[in-house]
Amino acid sequence: MRLDQPRIAPLRDEEWSAEVRELLAPFVRQGRVFNIFRTMAQHPDLMRRWLVFGNHILGKSTLAPRERELVILRIGYLCKAGYEWGQHVLIARQVGMTDAEIRSAKTGADTPGLSELDRLLLKATDELHADAHISDATWKGLAALLEPQQMMDLVFTVGQYNLVSMALNSFGVQPDAGLPGWDI
Repeated sequence: MRLDQPRIAPLRDEEWSAEVRELLAPFVRQGRVFNIFRTMAQHPDLMRRWLVFGNHILGKSTLAPRERELVILRIGYLCKAGYEWGQHVLIARQVGMTDAEIRSAKTGADTPGLSELDRLLLKATDELHADAHISDATWKGLAALLEPQQMMDLVFTVGQYNLVSMALNSFGVQPDAGLPGWDI
């Protein structure tokens, strides 16, 4: 974590307005309201609109869950977003990724033994992070393996989680209990 205290405090249950209770109700029903959502609840209008896009990326993307998590882990790692890394290590495990596959998000496209798709996904994430552009060679390689909608979802997934990483890092969102660290 870049900060050891929040700059924007997560709302405690007793601070929730009716609007915030409505926004957070789906998370309450799931049994846990993570610090990211408690923090975003400080700006309900922004949170409401952000959740629509975030829900597409996380739940309705044309990328397979494993590929989605690989690029989310990579961009979280590149942005040094410990909160993002930890949350998505848990999700990556839920979608069947091994710890070795998760670690490849740290070591990147040159990791020995990667499939061609994983190598290209990691390379594309690096290129988007460094230059806001996927090179022609990487694009061509991915286009041979993915459909156009998947290519679009790839770019928007990296962009969404780059944005989320910036917010988490800048707001100082602290880890939830049980969140894995960088040492995976």
